Amino acid sequence: MNKILPEVSAWYQEQVSGALFEVVAIDEPNSTIEYQLLDGEVGEYDLITWRQLTINKAEAPEDWRTPFELNSEDQVYSDQVFVPENFSGALLDIEPESLDVDDDSQII
Repeated sequence: MNKILPEVSAWYQEQVSGALFEVVAIDEPNSTIEYQLLDGEVGEYDLITWRQLTINKAEAPEDWRTPFELNSEDQVYSDQVFVPENFSGALLDIEPESLDVDDDSQII
């Protein structure tokens, strides 16, 4: 029985299979740990199964972005919102079509 507590964004290696995986979420109410393998496959362990795993903490592999076809120039966790300085363009010239609504209909 392992005593390693799962941590989101931490990498682990299963000793028997050698599989590397990252914990991507912990669902405490349901006692489950969601993980993602290096190849992108996603899975879930319940807490009992997690404790039975033979695992070690591991370093994130250098090529962990490979399944997602990302490179070092991509901003993986970018929270920056792109706001253009100039909102002019062809889409601004589009006028909405008028709605032909009969007398029994009402737009709220």
